[in-house]
Amino acid sequence: MCLIVRKRLHQWISFLAVALSIGTPLSSFGQQVEVTPARITLTEAIKRAQANEPAFAASVAAQKTASIDSYLAKAALLPSVTYHNQVLYTQPNGQENSGGQVGLQSSPIFIANNAVHEYTSQASINETVGLKQVADAKVAAANAARASAELEVARRGLVATVVGLYYQVADAETKRQLLAGALQEATSFSDLTQKRETAREVAHADVIKALLQQQQRQRDLSDADLLAEKARLELAVLLFADPRTAYSTEPPEAPAALPTRDEVNGLASNNNPEIRSALADLQASNAAVTSAKAAYLPDLALNFSYGIDAPQFAKRGPEDVNNLGYSMMATVDIPVWDWFSTQKRVKQSQIQRNVARVNLTAAQRRLIANLDETYSEASAAQNQLTLLAESVQTAAESLRLTKMRYTAGEATALEVVDAQTSYLSAQTAQADGIARYQSALAALQLLTGTL
Repeated sequence: MCLIVRKRLHQWISFLAVALSIGTPLSSFGQQVEVTPARITLTEAIKRAQANEPAFAASVAAQKTASIDSYLAKAALLPSVTYHNQVLYTQPNGQENSGGQVGLQSSPIFIANNAVHEYTSQASINETVGLKQVADAKVAAANAARASAELEVARRGLVATVVGLYYQVADAETKRQLLAGALQEATSFSDLTQKRETAREVAHADVIKALLQQQQRQRDLSDADLLAEKARLELAVLLFADPRTAYSTEPPEAPAALPTRDEVNGLASNNNPEIRSALADLQASNAAVTSAKAAYLPDLALNFSYGIDAPQFAKRGPEDVNNLGYSMMATVDIPVWDWFSTQKRVKQSQIQRNVARVNLTAAQRRLIANLDETYSEASAAQNQLTLLAESVQTAAESLRLTKMRYTAGEATALEVVDAQTSYLSAQTAQADGIARYQSALAALQLLTGTL
């Protein structure tokens, strides 16, 4: 037993020596390796959201379905080919007739049938020529264009949501860091007041004021942690199968420059999905009116068949009769009277066309208003960035001077606390201003189709 114990002890000593020689911390053995949270860029966040968001998936499916409908409508304009095969047996009635063939054959009991044994094997080509088919193809093509525009509208809406949440996460994290720094500042000042009270340089009221400030910052930091976690979860719902997945966003970058008004107007006028959707809707309505009016006109139906339709399933019948041949047929149906049904359908389509025209003009007006509002918002936010940065510098200098005056006994604790609050407010306002400008710039990029 002692030998076994000595052997085990020797193994553990060797193991510890090896671990120490390679610099492995002892605490790492038997523990799981901490996984670094994945850093998600804005582009990757948008890509993940497009793969996970159900409303966007429905828009993609609608666009693909409309594209298939357009293809089917165009294919209906082309001739269709079928290969028809049929075997028909009819009970004979005991008589004989020529049946269109050489010699006599048994007569079928049903006069509608041609022979007791009838075999049909024919290739049939059918084509219908009419204005309605052409108009229906135009309707389907316009609906496909509208579905594509609606898909772009859904994409931009999803991108706007992701961008808003992404910047919200970054803004919440920035504020959390600011509050953490503010708590550290408040704690440092609280320690200073206690030391000065111990040295009988200040009254106990200064300590109370500093402690109240410290406690308030602790509560603020706790609320900031909660808001940051909520923002992370809201964005994670769009990005991951498990919203609790750990991740981090890109640190805030220097805000991009605001494009000129002419550039924005040019891009928005050429690449706006709402306008394209409304225009496609109007085109579909015009084609629907044409389709309804086509019911006043006749349709020409053409048929060409080639094969056999004979009592024998063979190219040659009795006495070398040729069973293989073709037939052609043309049919014209002229509408005469339908109790004004066509007129009412035309009226319906015209009403829908009027609505489409109103929607188009409304979309144009809304685009102009959105451009002006968004550009003004982005311009105002950009102009305030410099002022916000100056406010932060001014508040920082005020806090520094106030703390120096307090150390020299020329300022009160209340002045220091006010300076700390002003500095935190300036930093928070600067973070909000950056997030405001980034959101406004992203909205402008969405309107112009550059995001």
